[in-house]
Amino acid sequence: MLKDFTSEYKSKLRTPEEAVSVVKSGDWIDYTSCLGKPVLLDRALAKRRDELTDVKVRGNLMSGPVEIAECDESQEHFIYHSWHCSSYERRLCDKGLCYYIPMVFHNNAAYYEFFLHVNVVMVSVTPMDAHGYFNFSVNTGVAAPIARMADIVIVEINEHLPKVRGGYDECIHISEVDFIVEGEHDNFPDIQGAEPTETDIKIAEHILPYIVDGATLQLGIGSIPNAVGEIIARSDLKDLGMHTELCSDAFLSLYMSGKLTNKKKKIDKGKGVYGCAVGSRDLYNWLDDNPGVMAYPLEYVNRPGVIEQIDNMVSINSCVSVDLYGQVAAESSGARQISGTGGQLDFLIGASASSGGKAFICMSSIYVDKEGMTHSTITPQFNGDIITSPRSQIYFLATEYGVVNLEGLSTWERAEKIISIAHPAFRDNLIREAEVRKIWRRSNKR
Repeated sequence: MLKDFTSEYKSKLRTPEEAVSVVKSGDWIDYTSCLGKPVLLDRALAKRRDELTDVKVRGNLMSGPVEIAECDESQEHFIYHSWHCSSYERRLCDKGLCYYIPMVFHNNAAYYEFFLHVNVVMVSVTPMDAHGYFNFSVNTGVAAPIARMADIVIVEINEHLPKVRGGYDECIHISEVDFIVEGEHDNFPDIQGAEPTETDIKIAEHILPYIVDGATLQLGIGSIPNAVGEIIARSDLKDLGMHTELCSDAFLSLYMSGKLTNKKKKIDKGKGVYGCAVGSRDLYNWLDDNPGVMAYPLEYVNRPGVIEQIDNMVSINSCVSVDLYGQVAAESSGARQISGTGGQLDFLIGASASSGGKAFICMSSIYVDKEGMTHSTITPQFNGDIITSPRSQIYFLATEYGVVNLEGLSTWERAEKIISIAHPAFRDNLIREAEVRKIWRRSNKR
């Protein structure tokens, strides 16, 4: 006979306005991540703007609008922070309405356990099940460690969230919840991945020969990793696995093509593993109550010691630019915050240590600015740019002109390799810059 949680549920049920009344000036609030955004609570908290000062809110990969950020340009009342910017949060950063928190994702839980204080966590969850549990859904990667450390836990029931299977920490019990909020929500946007460009496809085709049957994939955020997934779905590869921070529609394509079986994985055998998910409604429907895929906290998914246990682990991430020393800028353009460190460094380290593993950083060789001027994404040397991945950790670099392996190479060898995959129009100038920095040998071919 099951225990009846009805009376406890009713005792904790509040309107959004009643729930956010617990927030005090100076508090730290957490909205957790992506679909975990508490839409009704955010709206109700924003209405309290004139009563509150210095309320600080953290989020991650949030779609718009975040009402507390948009209602207070003065930031006297609310200050919004993100530890990995979505395109929406990037626009907030451009307006000075969002501050980035540098974070290596496998340390996410530890940051909250040892260093960060949470006065109130507000998180969207699925409806409670018969056992008294609310599911964190595709927010599982970050939600539980934050909720554990919060003084007050408020859950917002979102009727559209998929209920996911998990390795651990995918749920929270009603006994750990202080308040429950209900209400109607708009359906999630049906986010379709952008069509791969010709450049994306060329890069994907260069990477494809390095992937073997039975490999396990991590695909990062961006058009190039998605293009790789689409190219693989049309290839002859088979019995691929999934161990990825972000589950995107590329993995759904791999599954639908019969390539994604997870049969060859040494750990989590037969299961695709992910931390969070952002994509189409078809993707969410695939993840819903699917025993073939499991959500885990990022402290597990992104931990290099876990990743290295997976044979033939292939990590594919993108970047903004690279210099001739092999340093990678993947989260900002100059001082402009674009995304975040995320799991790039985690997977660089883990995949490089895997038996047969490979870690790729990908980019187009050029970009065009707002004035229509073409620039090389390979720069002589960063000067003030934010470095995401150090040169000591870079493995494979890929552009539409090829793939090079930088592991164990000296400075002049690196310069030679990197220039070989630069756009031809910029190679002579890059050689001159390498000569100035004394990292070019006379014997190198021009």
